Amino acid sequence: MRARGRPDHRGLNRAAQHAATQPLPKGAPVRMRHLVEHLGGSTRAAAGLLGIARRTVERYTKGEIKTPRKPGLAARLEDELRARWQPGLQRRAIDHAKNNGFTIESYASFGYDAPGGTTDEARMCLITQHIPPATARGILDAYQSGATAQQMEDRLSEALTYHYFRDNGRRAHHTEATIKNIDYMDIDF
Repeated sequence: MRARGRPDHRGLNRAAQHAATQPLPKGAPVRMRHLVEHLGGSTRAAAGLLGIARRTVERYTKGEIKTPRKPGLAARLEDELRARWQPGLQRRAIDHAKNNGFTIESYASFGYDAPGGTTDEARMCLITQHIPPATARGILDAYQSGATAQQMEDRLSEALTYHYFRDNGRRAHHTEATIKNIDYMDIDF
């Protein structure tokens, strides 16, 4: 269950979505019907999510349109359906991560501030760190309660600082590390 990219909702969503046991349906009409079904039968809600006309959604669900004509529509349709696909399994994956922790692998530029005014220049480094359940629970609770991407990045940065740079509080008590630039971040439940 890996998610690659920025450490925001999309990354955690992708990690949870890897718990799905069934593949997404093939073809735009079937995907559109499933999306409408997941939205309580509302073609208006589906149209709003995808940025298309309600009538276009209706034509997809009836099979009158077989392939997306607008650039990016197929990807948006897949992303929106994937976010709602097998929600029970996604919840279970998140609960599992809350109880067992998760692993972050990141190649990012970290800046360090140490006591006494010394500063190390930010540098790219690869870090793989298991985040224990106590910290993971707080991060995932914030994610589920709708924290912003910046808040999620801050929480993940704090977790890496504490568990990696401070070695779970055993050393470098006053060291602060901030994520300056993220090349990639994998999250594995």
